[in-house]
Amino acid sequence: MLMKKHWAGLYFIFCAFVLGYIASPVFADPLKSNNYQFQETSLGGTGVLNSQSANYQTLGTAGGILGVGNSASGNFQVDAGNITTNDPALTFIVNNNSVIFPDFSAGVTATATSSFSVIDYTSYGYVVQIVGNPPANGGHQLPGMSSTGPSQAGTEQFGINLVANTSPANFGSNPDHGQFGVGSAAANYNTANNYRYVSGETIASAPKSSGQTTYTISYIVNVNSTSTGGYYTAGQSLICTGTY
Repeated sequence: MLMKKHWAGLYFIFCAFVLGYIASPVFADPLKSNNYQFQETSLGGTGVLNSQSANYQTLGTAGGILGVGNSASGNFQVDAGNITTNDPALTFIVNNNSVIFPDFSAGVTATATSSFSVIDYTSYGYVVQIVGNPPANGGHQLPGMSSTGPSQAGTEQFGINLVANTSPANFGSNPDHGQFGVGSAAANYNTANNYRYVSGETIASAPKSSGQTTYTISYIVNVNSTSTGGYYTAGQSLICTGTY
């Protein structure tokens, strides 16, 4: 029996919690001798005061942690560079919000992919969960794979993982960390050629701040000879939450 299916509607919810603080500078007495004087704040912290002699001057903002501002003498000048904000930020992008499978067949596993990206700055990390039901046609729903395992053509199954696979086909991809990403697929979803789907489970995470990591979700669907024919649809949500 040949069954066609169009699975549309991969939705996402983006949840981020941020925590930050602003510290005010504390000023101290200057360090000085008979011939020279340092303003102590220019040695660390925000460095908002100046250090100078008859021939040279340092603006404190260029000597402190922030490293911004201008330092100049009669013959030389330095403009310190920009700073990066210390405000926490979490960016979550769903790169394609619909997934379409080929026709279902009892003898062949249907596969598809989608992807999402996460950038996490100055938090302690993040987790990504997937929530929603497996594909269904009317009152008939394909069972999600509650135990991690291989695809079995001819047995009703719906499962995912977040790595590159060679079975039942060459499809999917390992997480792409770019230059600075550190995230990884969760334990139940990080083994090639093994799949699982339990609504509400964490599928990816990072333990600390991370540059952009792009994750590819690999989907499999298997039906049997008695599965209800027609179109199968499902709606799922991806939830990305910063951890602190």
